[in-house]
Amino acid sequence: MNYLLRRSFASILFGGLLVSAQMQAQAQEFRIGFVSTDRIFKEASTAKSAQLKLEQEFSKREKEIIDLGAALKTLADTFDREAPTLSAGQRTTRQKQLVEQDRDFQRKRREFQEDLNARKNEELQQVIERANKVVKQVAEAEKYDLILQDAVYVNPRLDITDKVLKVLNSNGVK
Repeated sequence: MNYLLRRSFASILFGGLLVSAQMQAQAQEFRIGFVSTDRIFKEASTAKSAQLKLEQEFSKREKEIIDLGAALKTLADTFDREAPTLSAGQRTTRQKQLVEQDRDFQRKRREFQEDLNARKNEELQQVIERANKVVKQVAEAEKYDLILQDAVYVNPRLDITDKVLKVLNSNGVK
């Protein structure tokens, strides 16, 4: 009986070793990579040019909003200083004007922010589309089975962001 136990144990051990060896062989064939979208948005030439384009497109409006806000603040400060010497009717009229100007300022600032966000999303979408093409190109060329973009932890040896950035910045998108 002792012989049968040893033989069964040896068979199980041998079978386990075979399964383990097979799993290691399959694991070596399966290639995983990781791409940092944050780095793509910060370092890719397409992302930088999109940012520059947005700054040029919206800088004039942004300056107008800033100037309008400064002028409104000056008017409010002047009103606060002069309010004690104004008649009740003048004070009410100036308050209404300030409230209307503030409402107009808030509306313009909100519209500016909405327009900026919409355009930023459009530009980022183009960057993402180009980056995804490059990721697919690198994955196919280097025989990756899986490329991840978001993860809690990634071993640096799996990070292919530099490869993707190199292709993206060389305009090697097909």
